[in-house]
Amino acid sequence: MKEVAGGCCAAKGFSASGVHAGVRRNTSKKDLALIFADLDCTAAALYTTNLVQAAPLHVTKRNLAGGTARAVIANSGNANACTPDGEETAREICAALAKELAVRPDEIIINSTGVIGVPLPAGIVTDAIPALVKGLSRDGSDAAAAAIMTTDTCDKQAAAQVEIAGKTVTVGGIAKGSGMIHPNMATMLAFITTDAAITSEMLHAALRESNRVTYSRISVDGDTSTNDMLAALASGLAGNPPIGQKDDGYRAFLEALNHVNGKLARSIARDGEGATKLVSCLVRGADSEECAEKLAKGVISSSLVKAMMYGADANFGRVLCALGYSGAPFDPRRVDVSFLSSGESVAVCKDGMGLPFDEILARRVLSRDEVQILVDLRGGAFEAEAFGCDLTEKYVEINGAYRT
Repeated sequence: MKEVAGGCCAAKGFSASGVHAGVRRNTSKKDLALIFADLDCTAAALYTTNLVQAAPLHVTKRNLAGGTARAVIANSGNANACTPDGEETAREICAALAKELAVRPDEIIINSTGVIGVPLPAGIVTDAIPALVKGLSRDGSDAAAAAIMTTDTCDKQAAAQVEIAGKTVTVGGIAKGSGMIHPNMATMLAFITTDAAITSEMLHAALRESNRVTYSRISVDGDTSTNDMLAALASGLAGNPPIGQKDDGYRAFLEALNHVNGKLARSIARDGEGATKLVSCLVRGADSEECAEKLAKGVISSSLVKAMMYGADANFGRVLCALGYSGAPFDPRRVDVSFLSSGESVAVCKDGMGLPFDEILARRVLSRDEVQILVDLRGGAFEAEAFGCDLTEKYVEINGAYRT
């Protein structure tokens, strides 16, 4: 497997574009994205676990009932959530795009991201659709990735290739996410494209498996949004034997999908609102992967751990505390904790008890822009890693004035 450029346009059969439609007041920012497939694709999607779900998700769920799609359209600046005419607006946008692309309205995946509770005038989006379609390009991933950004400080793209039965299969994608990020997906949109030949059932299965070890292992602030979506389109143009069961071809495809989703997920965690560093927690020696995952999520989701990381304060007691209330079983008397970054490490806890350590070294380790918390339970053979970020004053500033 190797990384390649091109984002959501890296796979055969896909083009993309992004324009400023006027949803956002800032005319220098793109706010409407489109991904288009040359031919019918198998398709699948996962959605937010929040019971309050935005109108576009309901429309997309109905559109994907048959397991196929041709296009993805998404706007930033307005979530089209919790408004009385939200679904009508989403359907109107799908109809206008379908007409311009000469496809059916039910072949379109639609989503939005931005402020909740403010009506989205359909005309703002539909008036921009001709320019959006005209701008479609095999090099359009940059524009599409920029158009779905809200408080993101950078776009998020990834692509990788893998060999399946002698054929080169490409998986690529774009994502957005910065705030309202918590395990079990979060305020994030991720759109994956691939030229693998794969059934919609297996594509959905792969998305579920991949999501569990990527997007569901990140947290910024403990909030889960109304608009979260992970969607995938597969053109089949790679020419591999169609993947219809969990065989070697499926496992190779899943490896590439995990690589792409993992890179996008870590980019989301790194770009948390106001964050200065990526923080990961690797839990080893657990009795099960589920146990390790729960413990790692508990640590990176802790506000006290996140604040500790911002201040570069090696207060390992906050890590132990987060492990203890995670709900996962472990023996506190066997826990070792270390902090690592850039090849340096400092051990701060052994057998659940504090160790004397070099405070200058610890501050240097914790001050870097990527820090790992290593927890060894010294028990079983399983491990899991989760990703988050530090918590800064800037997070409060951003969210204290998000709407205004």
